[in-house]
Amino acid sequence: MINRSHFILFVEDQPASRQFYEAVLAVAPSLDVPGMTEFQLGGECVLGLMPITSIRTLLGPDVFDQSAHGAPRAELYLQVQDPESCHQRAIENGAREVSPLSPRSWGHEAAYSIDPDGHLLAFACPTRPTTAKRI
Repeated sequence: MINRSHFILFVEDQPASRQFYEAVLAVAPSLDVPGMTEFQLGGECVLGLMPITSIRTLLGPDVFDQSAHGAPRAELYLQVQDPESCHQRAIENGAREVSPLSPRSWGHEAAYSIDPDGHLLAFACPTRPTTAKRI
């Protein structure tokens, strides 16, 4: 049984990424120490921000492929009550818009942007019940 989930994004500049996500999520970090910043996302889900230098130190210099820089390496898909205002906060704080809030085929409205570290960031809300089975 999983008791708590952590989703960790590797970032170039931990303080800048902390500032970005604190502004976009409108919540203060629950942990902010050299090497890791965490945000409680609700329930038992945590978003972590770890500097690339820390993951290189932890796992070795060959683990992280810098050639992928600029291409989305992960997607953070957050269901929120007001995806438009969250998306706008992301843009105002340095994210690059990929797609404005629009209806999606899976029964959500979602807006997409790229955060300053190249991660895909989506804010969404359900628009209709879906019949798709989740695994």
